[in-house]
Amino acid sequence: MAETLVPVFIMGRRYEVPEGLTILKAMEWAGFKFTRGCGCRGGFCGACATVYRIPGDFRQKVGLACQTPIVPDMNLMQIPYFPVNKSIYNLNDVGPAVETLLRNYPEIARCLGCNTCTRVCPQKLQPMYFVAAALRGDFAKAAELSFDCIMCGLCAAKCPAQITPYNIAILVRRYYSKHMLPKPDHLVERVAEIKAGCFDGELEKIAAASEEQLKKVYLAREFEKL
Repeated sequence: MAETLVPVFIMGRRYEVPEGLTILKAMEWAGFKFTRGCGCRGGFCGACATVYRIPGDFRQKVGLACQTPIVPDMNLMQIPYFPVNKSIYNLNDVGPAVETLLRNYPEIARCLGCNTCTRVCPQKLQPMYFVAAALRGDFAKAAELSFDCIMCGLCAAKCPAQITPYNIAILVRRYYSKHMLPKPDHLVERVAEIKAGCFDGELEKIAAASEEQLKKVYLAREFEKL
């Protein structure tokens, strides 16, 4: 049976594509070849953020192209990267938690508590809550709530206060891991072994190995038991 084709508008141009496809597959079916804006295809990398509208609905919608099914006559545009300001900092040279946060991202104080970021998140996270937790100094809670963030940029694209929740979350998780979270003994010991050169010989062997030898080592490795 012939496939049923439905019209979609991709970046302003009309195409007819088989119904039931995701936005990503529809774009490829229409002839687009991705050099960016396409990553894991499983909803985990955040590379395929897409803005779209559908007939009869005034609202602008967003989603991940690899997860969002097409709708007849939808009008879509990919935003594989959303321009934001990212602070540069050295975790070895920072002050108290909230002071560090406000110095690097002062705009966090403008949060309106509107929850737009939460409503737009394709991972169903709660950016407003981890931003609020960070602002009150509860970095442990903020790190927990933001742990599964895939940095797709959609929260920043929709925030009326022009906050970038995912960059704030990165700072919080890094700060928490570096200065607040107790270091596991086995990790401290392994780092000390690496610095002492205990594995230099093995690394030199790997660096000198041929591609075929590396393949054999890789296939013969001991898998972790679940």
